[in-house]
Amino acid sequence: MMKRFFAGLLAAASVLGLAACGSAPEQAPTAQQTSAVLTDTAVYDATRTPKYVFLFIGDGMSYPQFQAAADYLGAVADPDYMQAEPSLDRAERDGAVLDGPQALNFMGFDVAGSAVTYDSCSFAPDSASTATSIATGHKTYSGMINVDETGTQSYETIAEKLHAQKGWKVGIISSVNLNHATPAAFYAHQASRSNYYQIGEELVDSGFEYFAGGALLDPAGSEGDQTSLYDLAEQAGYQVTYTQAEAEQITADDEKVILIDEHLADDDAMSYELDRAEDEWALADYVEKGIEVLDNERGFFMMCEGGKIDWACHANDAGSTVSDTLALADAVQVAIDFAAEHPRDTLILVTGDHETGGLTIGFAGTDYDTYLSNLTNQKISYAQFDEQYVAQYKANGVPFETAMQDVEELFGLKMTGAADDKLVLTDYEIQRLRTAYELAMTDYDSDTYTQEQYVLYGTYDPFSVTVTHILNNKSGIDFTSYSHTGLPVAVFAQGEGAEAFGGYYDNTQIYEKLADLLRVR
Repeated sequence: MMKRFFAGLLAAASVLGLAACGSAPEQAPTAQQTSAVLTDTAVYDATRTPKYVFLFIGDGMSYPQFQAAADYLGAVADPDYMQAEPSLDRAERDGAVLDGPQALNFMGFDVAGSAVTYDSCSFAPDSASTATSIATGHKTYSGMINVDETGTQSYETIAEKLHAQKGWKVGIISSVNLNHATPAAFYAHQASRSNYYQIGEELVDSGFEYFAGGALLDPAGSEGDQTSLYDLAEQAGYQVTYTQAEAEQITADDEKVILIDEHLADDDAMSYELDRAEDEWALADYVEKGIEVLDNERGFFMMCEGGKIDWACHANDAGSTVSDTLALADAVQVAIDFAAEHPRDTLILVTGDHETGGLTIGFAGTDYDTYLSNLTNQKISYAQFDEQYVAQYKANGVPFETAMQDVEELFGLKMTGAADDKLVLTDYEIQRLRTAYELAMTDYDSDTYTQEQYVLYGTYDPFSVTVTHILNNKSGIDFTSYSHTGLPVAVFAQGEGAEAFGGYYDNTQIYEKLADLLRVR
């Protein structure tokens, strides 16, 4: 069951435009050239500037992700319509009328814009280059963090400038690893996003006051023979916590802190929201603690990433995608509550770095019909299903029919049932699951997949990804990719200076608008 629901109003964004970018351009368009095509000159109130800025980034989150979450809330709130049988007249279903989505809180912000996401080598960029654009106003190649395409010139980030030029405190939060690409783009400068140890060293050297979320990757270096990043952090004056009880005791008096989530899951990231226990801290709790640590009269900047939206979309797990998008909205609500107490001093931005998975609302097998309330039957993420169940099936030689009992319990998909039960599997779907299960029980290697196998399974466990694919499709949604896509992302803004973020523009303009508004150079 999804844990928290929010409502608001949908703010629409407008027209379509694209800028050219090749796989290895000789002359990539500059941010200034792109801006001239896609934006008008912003007009700011010269007498006002915010001193508390929240930037929320849903990694992999574009229009399909938050709209699917909003439609899901509408489906749960209006079950009579969603469970009604399709009729020849789609405007009427046994007298039920669709009430529509229940918009997430940030969808009701006063200002909504759209940002183009291409980078210097791709229309379907990665988190390193797109976060670089947001943090510095510069394009670069996929995989590079705050350096130019040659890897020789570094770019100073908005967070670094606010820290150095205005004396603001800075907080960086992520539901994935703190030296992963998106959080790293606000403090690190590396030619490869995989330089995790070097990125971690830059995290320590940044002097930023607050880091919280997933653990650091390669804390002792790729060979495991270097001084622990956690030891370096403590030597630099950081208090590092590893338990929730320790994190709860942190206050502003601790000055510089790194809070590592106690309940780490896949790849030492925070748990998916579907897997999080009620008494475990969510992303919203780390935002709340961050405000406590950072709040001061001079000002602060906080970047909070919902990183597992991206991971769920890579795996084509719609249930986890919706759940983690709602978790990001929970985190945004904490900032909204803070802004209510500081209305003329606070700016809140919510955006994505790129879209992941090619998510779409609508599936050929259900025609015009959607049954998003079916997703309430998913009780576990694909990652935990892999770890807790599929691994045991393989180790113990569990029969397919026995495994399907767990699938019914955890995902709602049934081998048999009433004819009008939309979660009963067809013969075709059962055969898809059986074929995937048989492959999952072998020592398969996704690197040797046929084209058909890759389209069906990507690099994920064949059985678990087929389970989520079928539940997705029975809900009336689908994915086109296991990778990133070139969709634009939304930019929602509320508070002091929000009017600058309307329109349709390049993602580098998020930085430019912030820098102008906050008067850093």
